[in-house]
Amino acid sequence: MQKSGASFLERTRHQLNQAVLWFKPGIGIKRWLVLVLLGITLIGVGLAIFLLDIYRTDTSNTAILTFLSYASLRFLPRLARVIIFGAIGVGLIGYGLWGLNRTLLRPFMRPGHTVIDQLSDYRRRERGPRVVAVGGGHGLSTLLRGLKEHTRNITAVVTVADDGGSSGRLRESLGILPPGDIRNCLAALSNDEDLLTQLFQYRFSGAPDLDGHSFGNLFITALTDLTGSFEQAVAESGRALSVSGRVLPSTLHNVRLVADIRLPHVVNEVRVQGESKIPEMAGRVRRVWLEPNNPPAFPPVLQAILNAELIVVGPGSLYTSILPNLLVPDLLAAIHASRAVKVYVCNIATQSGETDLFSCYDHVRALEEHIGEDMFDVALCNDNYEAPLGRTSKWVRADERSLSDERVYCADLIDEEHPWRHDPVKLAQVLMDLFYERTGPLSERFG
Repeated sequence: MQKSGASFLERTRHQLNQAVLWFKPGIGIKRWLVLVLLGITLIGVGLAIFLLDIYRTDTSNTAILTFLSYASLRFLPRLARVIIFGAIGVGLIGYGLWGLNRTLLRPFMRPGHTVIDQLSDYRRRERGPRVVAVGGGHGLSTLLRGLKEHTRNITAVVTVADDGGSSGRLRESLGILPPGDIRNCLAALSNDEDLLTQLFQYRFSGAPDLDGHSFGNLFITALTDLTGSFEQAVAESGRALSVSGRVLPSTLHNVRLVADIRLPHVVNEVRVQGESKIPEMAGRVRRVWLEPNNPPAFPPVLQAILNAELIVVGPGSLYTSILPNLLVPDLLAAIHASRAVKVYVCNIATQSGETDLFSCYDHVRALEEHIGEDMFDVALCNDNYEAPLGRTSKWVRADERSLSDERVYCADLIDEEHPWRHDPVKLAQVLMDLFYERTGPLSERFG
């Protein structure tokens, strides 16, 4: 009996706490509730005037007068009647709005989440900073997976220089822009990474014509044919996945990445064409560029960059995921012109064939050799080197040369299960702390 009573009290307390949350500042409920109450009050005033007029003028019908007298509880003191009718009215309004909301929102509710929880979370992320994330590959999708918990105002700018795997085959056979990195970003930004997102990432195997292709790549390709444009296909894919934010290609032109590479024990440099071929060369990349070398940026990308409050470049493959975006001249000029906080996220581990033995300093220097100096306000590096790495990778360390740069900020960013990757939660939290000037170079500069 005591257990049953305690359970009842616990449920009642929980329901009261949930009711109080509806009045939490910032979720946009109180203004509409006040408007509803005002409308109901005016209706009540009108009805009261009508009944009062009957009560005063129609004195011949004693039955009606007697009914109105009892219905209005005239045998009680006036203050008691006000409290009783007010409490009943508030209770009915609250219960009615609660039932209406549950009925209307049931098709959109996620299992295990209450209406107020989802509404509060939505409003919090809606007020988040305007973020532009630039890059490609798995690094960018990891970043987006963490950022979407802090803001809905995300624009992912993705390279279209990919020419390997499923994307490369579709690009070569159908002449469309490579959808692979864009597909990964759409999946990362999806509000519901369950069955539909798993389907989007599903990769066929066994069938000769489909082997290696992902469903998402084929889906975007089909939508490109149906809508007549690649950018519209990406937008429609985002709607299908309920994406928080936008995913945009850096350019709509069919560009190819070219690199000059110094090979060991060879005097002359080797020129390599194709993003997928660059890491295969056992040498050191000296410079990369796009062909054609002056592709126009996708206009919505420029608008997003100029409106951004935070621009994050990386993480990702330095030469094949990050630089292909920054080598679009209009895009680079927009980043330089933007007044946003600009952060470069350095990789955690070196990448074989691209950044062998690179430190954080080497990453920043390689970027600035291609795009100019002093573009970033912060260079974010990992400082946790405890977990074991694979044989082909080494830690990207913040050495003395890195730490001599006042822009460098170090934090524990590794994923404990996959230490060569960033943890999306850790990375996003550090970026938000930097943006709000809670820590690091920005707090010292503007604090």
